Amino acid sequence: MTRVAIIGNAGGGKSTLSRKLSQALGLELFAIDRIQWKPGWVPASPEEIKRRHNAILAHERWIIDGWGTHETIVARFEAADTIILVDHPLHIHYWWALKRQIKCLFQPRMDGPEGCPMLPMTWPLLKMIWVIHRQARPQLVELIDSYRGKKQVVHIHSPRELHKFIQVYC
Repeated sequence: MTRVAIIGNAGGGKSTLSRKLSQALGLELFAIDRIQWKPGWVPASPEEIKRRHNAILAHERWIIDGWGTHETIVARFEAADTIILVDHPLHIHYWWALKRQIKCLFQPRMDGPEGCPMLPMTWPLLKMIWVIHRQARPQLVELIDSYRGKKQVVHIHSPRELHKFIQVYC
């Protein structure tokens, strides 16, 4: 594992997994949220996102955590040697996302976009989790399945599987 793409719905533990895997494998970690958003939740331009994403892909070793545009996802998967999909049941994503939002009241999220407070984004986050699960997830699973046999593909279906993966690789 030298080029790892980690993707999945919000609140699934992607960032925690990414941090632990980064430390265990000595890979630089890049969070898509940090290139998509400017302070105050102002979106970066598509050109800026693509430019910054391509600069990350040019590195020899990396972990990239997050979504992005369809174009950047495909480019990332093409460049990756390992694709990890964190895909818990919907209620787990909601529960863990809400816990994270509450935790952000007391300590800032270290992997979130700079200058972007989490609490005001709670309702949009909950709506996004629903949309991703119902609309984007089926296409994402299909895309990831197209890489089976060409890349190492890990599909994590539950918190138990996530913890087991962390124990083995981190």
